[in-house]
Amino acid sequence: MTDSRQPTPIDALIERNADTWRAYCQHAFVRGLGAGTLPAEAFRYYLRQDYLFLVHFARAWGLAVYKSRTIGELRQGLDSLKAIVDLEMGLHIEYCAQWGISEDELARLPEARQTMAYTRYVLDAGLRGDLVDLHVALAPCLIGYADLARWLAAQDFTVRGEANPYEAWIAMYVSDEFQAAAQAERDWVNRQLAGATPARMDELSRIFEEATRLEIDFWQMGLDAAAQA
Repeated sequence: MTDSRQPTPIDALIERNADTWRAYCQHAFVRGLGAGTLPAEAFRYYLRQDYLFLVHFARAWGLAVYKSRTIGELRQGLDSLKAIVDLEMGLHIEYCAQWGISEDELARLPEARQTMAYTRYVLDAGLRGDLVDLHVALAPCLIGYADLARWLAAQDFTVRGEANPYEAWIAMYVSDEFQAAAQAERDWVNRQLAGATPARMDELSRIFEEATRLEIDFWQMGLDAAAQA
């Protein structure tokens, strides 16, 4: 018996860009994290640039506040902004310190071209479009990390526990808390896109695909940096 249920809008965006999504979620960088074989310098480079990404991620949620049309949307954007500024950035700084990266170094980092391209694309998508455009541009990050973490946890090659130097990273994104946050984002976007026209889905698919390609570049950036070290 076949499943006749229609895919949700988010699932439809993923299915329309299946090859790109797979290349992102199953990238060699991600596989290296799971197997514990990723070169340490690749991870350090990623951590440094991910701090800068968080700065712009916070700006994107600030833009979401500005783009909000209801009190509920405004609160959602403000809560996300505060979570990044008041919690996530502090946790990221602490985690970087465990990898020998000081807060002072993070504050003086130059942006890599890949970081600049990705973050400015997200902000531009939000500036040109509406709140949904912005959420769809952000979706590969929040929803994608949840999906790839679940995928990693299910793979035979993934090493869990102290034997894997990247265990803390995997555990963070496979955690119930992060998975719930990603599901809440899925639910919000799905509600907004219920009944969306084919033309609207085409527009959003282009945004989603480009943001996912930029996520792939973000992974590759770390591998390239390690190869050049």
